[in-house]
Amino acid sequence: MPRMTPELRRQLRAKAHKLKPVVITGQAGITPGVLGEIDMALEHHELIKVRVNAGDRETRAEMTAQICGESGAELVQSLGHVITLFRKSPERGRKV
Repeated sequence: MPRMTPELRRQLRAKAHKLKPVVITGQAGITPGVLGEIDMALEHHELIKVRVNAGDRETRAEMTAQICGESGAELVQSLGHVITLFRKSPERGRKV
């Protein structure tokens, strides 16, 4: 997947501003169920927010990297416990 341009990242951040997190990681962390929910949300919406409940920044960064790696999504923004992810849906065939 080609890297996201700064212009596209800016546009996506603006669109995501009004969104609420659609997936929230629980005490169990990144489970197959959580990854499945993220995958399904990305298929339907392309641009989503996820609340990553972790105690410190390092753990949040590791969890974010794991989510991005396993879902094939790109990180648009990380702000506190909330990350914004984007993955173009092949069946939608349009640009967000």
